[in-house]
Amino acid sequence: MKIILASGSPRRKELLTQVGIDFEVVVSGIEEVVTSALPKDVVGELSRHKALDVFSGTAGDVVVIGADTVVSVDNRILGKPEDKEDAAKMLQSISGRCHSVFTGVTLCIRQDGMEERITFAEETKVYVDELTDRDIKAYIATGEPMDKAGAYGIQGKFAAYVEKIEGDYNNVVGLPVGKVCKVLREKGIL
Repeated sequence: MKIILASGSPRRKELLTQVGIDFEVVVSGIEEVVTSALPKDVVGELSRHKALDVFSGTAGDVVVIGADTVVSVDNRILGKPEDKEDAAKMLQSISGRCHSVFTGVTLCIRQDGMEERITFAEETKVYVDELTDRDIKAYIATGEPMDKAGAYGIQGKFAAYVEKIEGDYNNVVGLPVGKVCKVLREKGIL
């Protein structure tokens, strides 16, 4: 069965490769528009749009995996920072407290002429140490926060400031790959 990742995220590609899934990448070209307000609903909606967009261009037996990840503080979504000042504000907002990372995943499956769509969202709680202004400036100087939701990457230098997590680490990286694999096994695909 052909498996397609509807994302250009290098982190999602690494996670699927890590678990031995053979896949190709087809990046969705849809504009990200949401009607939901809650982070868990937003990621579900965005993952569904991406997966369906790519799925509509396929034929035969296929699985399309769409995903979207957001960082949330008090149900407020922190996107990718616009600039260094924006990154500093985001990092201050997660300093010394717990926040949530939500990843929505949609699997569009066509198997033996039957089609199915499965959407789920995973939440991981991330506890961050108190960050000083010096910590924040030094981290921003690495350039790492600039293309990351919430202005940090747990798999990079920011790991030095993570006290603990509750939930799936890979979810924070960008894809709850264990849950994806479980669903694919249940469907007889893996």
